[in-house]
Amino acid sequence: MNKIMISPSRYVQGADAIADLGKHVAPLGTKALVLGGKRGLGAIENLLSASLKEQQMDYTIEYFGGECSRPEIDRIVSVIKQNNLNIIIGVGGGKALDTAKAAAYTAKIPVAIVPTIATTDAPCSALSVIYTPEGVFDSYLVLPKNPDLVLVDTAIIAQAPARLFVSGMGDALATWFEADACAKAFAGNLPGGLSTAAALCLAKLCYDILMEYGFRAKLALEQGVATEAVEKVVEANTLLSGLGFESSGLAAAHAVHNGFTVLEETHQAYHGEKVSFGTLVQLVLENRTTAEIEKVLSFCKSVGLPITLKQIGISEVTPDKIRKVAEATCAPGETIYNQPFSVNATSVYAAILAADAIGRAYLKQD
Repeated sequence: MNKIMISPSRYVQGADAIADLGKHVAPLGTKALVLGGKRGLGAIENLLSASLKEQQMDYTIEYFGGECSRPEIDRIVSVIKQNNLNIIIGVGGGKALDTAKAAAYTAKIPVAIVPTIATTDAPCSALSVIYTPEGVFDSYLVLPKNPDLVLVDTAIIAQAPARLFVSGMGDALATWFEADACAKAFAGNLPGGLSTAAALCLAKLCYDILMEYGFRAKLALEQGVATEAVEKVVEANTLLSGLGFESSGLAAAHAVHNGFTVLEETHQAYHGEKVSFGTLVQLVLENRTTAEIEKVLSFCKSVGLPITLKQIGISEVTPDKIRKVAEATCAPGETIYNQPFSVNATSVYAAILAADAIGRAYLKQD
């Protein structure tokens, strides 16, 4: 199997970068569909409009329906065709951006991505996570290429709720551990090859940045400012995690997240928050050292990421609930089979309960 690494065509990051959006988008198309939620678009609509008008670009605004589902993707494609649009600009969080990528792929037009929160690694990836209209995980849609442009304005990111930023760190936290598992298992990555040394280094750099700057970045975000620590963690959450996961692969942490979506009480937890707990489950499955696990626990506690089932919404833990999660985690085709050892619902069930016990014990140490 060949080694393959993929990435966005262009990545732009910095305070007030939105002012240059029109300049970067203009070579890609002339009539844009701007897709985003009301909150995400509301945060940047005036700046976005001014930048596009400066380049004399026509655009139509369409509000995102709330779930990256097949009906929502089809609806957006219909809007594109009805208005003869030739580029889509996705604005907002992970689900809106995944919908924009999937709709662009279906309509065969370029896509530019403008995240307003650094909450997932969705912006850079050639992947859309598809859910049912009710919010239950459905499938992964692997796209033939990454976004044509990813533009991240860190001044805008700094105005978003800190919890969203922290959730992005939870998603990024899994990157190195999943990449490491896939490399040990010689598992295929998202573009269908093996990981390059460069992709593994980016995944490890993502982890190192979180450990060094994550807590300081969170404190800065709580004050609504973008320090150099914030810049580094935004890059880790967005670019390094995105490149690391898709060019190295996913493993147990994200599969456990997908398993948790079968429990409605976890829907109030963000993607990265559930992935964070999934990372702890993966470390238990791998029987990592106490030092490695405690380093992750310490980091999660410092920034406010969940390390117990209760913290992701499961206040009443029952065997039946956890078995359902374990079985969904081990569904055919799930990424948990990229672990370098045999896994099944029984071992995942045990690891979830053990991870919860470890998290609860750690919190009691204070």
